[in-house]
Formats: sequence, structure tokens, C-alpha cells
Amino acid sequence: MFKNSWFPTVFDDFFNSDIIPTAAHTAPAVNVKEDEKAYTMEVAAPGLKKEFCRISINDEGNLNVAIENKFEHKEGDKKEDKKEHYLRREFSYTNYQQSYSLPDDVQKDNISAKVEDGVLTIVLPKMKKEEVKVSRHIEIA
Repeated sequence: MFKNSWFPTVFDDFFNSDIIPTAAHTAPAVNVKEDEKAYTMEVAAPGLKKEFCRISINDEGNLNVAIENKFEHKEGDKKEDKKEHYLRREFSYTNYQQSYSLPDDVQKDNISAKVEDGVLTIVLPKMKKEEVKVSRHIEIA
């Protein structure tokens, strides 16, 4: 059997380069923290505005988070009129959509969200645990 040593390296270099972006580079970072009252999700998306976010609960009871972000980066003269041309202009359209399974103790009717400083914060309040004391008379047969 003929074995060519350069074959795997060429493909490894190609697939591990910046030519083909991986999912880790396109999905925003998400932090999830918990305290006694709520779970809090923080989704990092620099330049994010609340108009670009959609949050909902689907028929299965999962949390759907969708972000459509349009970012425009320009270099060159900052004046914009018909007499000039772009030396460099970059557009970036980021679409992110993820569905999250929620813990059973989340109050789905009281979920809140806000966008501040490029971070989407979603607060998932917990149901209050009620201690049920069962006292009753037990008859002896």
C-alpha cells in the first residue's frame, strides 16, 4: 500500500486555516450563571442593538434566541459624498439562532431581557419552592 506523507498535512493546513471559518468563530460567547432566584444568560455581541434581537419560547418550551446584526466598517476619508470612492469598506452580517432547553424550575411567563454595552442579558426567574407540610391523622387498622 502506497502512503503519501504530505496528503494529510495539506488537508489539515487547509481546514485549520482562516480560509474556512469554524462555528466557534461565528457564534457569540454565552455565559450562564445561577443564583437562588434566577438563571442569567449573557450573550456577547459587540455593536448589538435591541432591534436586532428576537427572543421567544417555542411550542416545546425551549428558549429561542435569534440575533441579526449588521456591522459596517469603513476606512479611508470619513466624508461621504458622490465625489469620492471607497479605498476600503467591509460589511459584516451576522446571523445567530440557537434554541436552549430550559430547566423545569424556570417561570417561563416572567423571562426578561435587555441589551446594554453589546451584551444581551436574559433573566430566567426560578419558581419559588413551596414547602408542603402534610399533616393528617392516620387510622390504625
